[in-house]
Amino acid sequence: MTLGVAVLGATGSIGDSTLDVLSRHPDEFRVVALAAGRNLAKMRELCLRFRPDYAALADREAASRLRAELAGEGLATQVLDGPEALETLATLPEVGAVMAAVVGAAGLPSTLAAARAGKRLLLANKESLVMAAPLVLGAVQQGGATLIPIDSEHNAIFQCLPPDAVIGQAPRSIRRLLLTASGGPFRDFQGDLSQVTPEQACAHPNWVMGRKISVDSATLMNKGLELIEACALFGLPPDKIDILVHPQSIVHSMVEYLDGSVLAQLGSPDMRTPIAQALAWPRRIEAGVQSLDFVRLGALDFRPPDLVRFPCLPLAIAAARAGGTVPAVLNAANEVAVQAFLDRRLNFLDIAAVIETVMSTVDAGSATDLAAVLGADALARDAAARAVSACAAHRGPGT
Repeated sequence: MTLGVAVLGATGSIGDSTLDVLSRHPDEFRVVALAAGRNLAKMRELCLRFRPDYAALADREAASRLRAELAGEGLATQVLDGPEALETLATLPEVGAVMAAVVGAAGLPSTLAAARAGKRLLLANKESLVMAAPLVLGAVQQGGATLIPIDSEHNAIFQCLPPDAVIGQAPRSIRRLLLTASGGPFRDFQGDLSQVTPEQACAHPNWVMGRKISVDSATLMNKGLELIEACALFGLPPDKIDILVHPQSIVHSMVEYLDGSVLAQLGSPDMRTPIAQALAWPRRIEAGVQSLDFVRLGALDFRPPDLVRFPCLPLAIAAARAGGTVPAVLNAANEVAVQAFLDRRLNFLDIAAVIETVMSTVDAGSATDLAAVLGADALARDAAARAVSACAAHRGPGT
């Protein structure tokens, strides 16, 4: 019997990798639904290739055009539109697994919907847990869903946990987690970071990723968000999670046990590995990933992150310690600041300045209900927009 899969964020890099793995196993998986934001051309191409029962674009005008084009091709694919369409696809009865790969806070509603519907939730949208971990984990438990993390670091930890481990609960046998970070494109950069361009920030040395997550990797905010996510997934406080810069991106993360044993998951820097692991769990399937050549690799290097040159990481650590809606505020401010940097309205170093300003001005509260989380998110976005304008007026945009 084939497993029906909905890929939310189908036109992004995670979507590409997911569909590649699915295409290798047509007897085991069926693409039931594809969803994206507004990339009409790519969604049309994917629909023609995979012929899903459903497709959705959040942009209503783009969805209308897609509907007409697919009808002209004779496809029976039903096209939905608007942000709420993602929630519809995530809860379809013929869908057994949902790849939640929508970037940013926009992915939270469909993540919650998939969890409540009891799906196998393949979580690539880290912002859902950063913003609203109690809500997501509560929905997973209430809906009887299975949550498997897709970020390479969290998936590595998931693979190294004891067999009886439960998401959201810390196994008593664990001493600490070690999250590895590539260090991004500027890990050895000696120039003026305030002058770096979006193109430089998006030129990741190891991974193929979207523009937003590439900038987060460059600022090390991505690792900060992953630390917050790891606290939620594995039930550990921030002081039980260490971050190591590992330029080769071969060791994806490690788990240290009380007896001194350290288990690590290694692999090529290819997102198809965690995706295949999550799709087939607890089995293993071919993912098309190149085997490691340890002789050719030689040494594997590790060093601590530079918290002075990359202040986004300590801001995220502070948010993890504070809890409540502070991580949601951090995430919202970061999304606004990164987009301003990509739009050349803010320089690279001012990303952290905007986030710090917002965290110091927006009041934090409890994250126990969705209204509180979304309210904090909205307040933080407004404050971040004002902070971006102030920075841009004072220092001028990056070039």
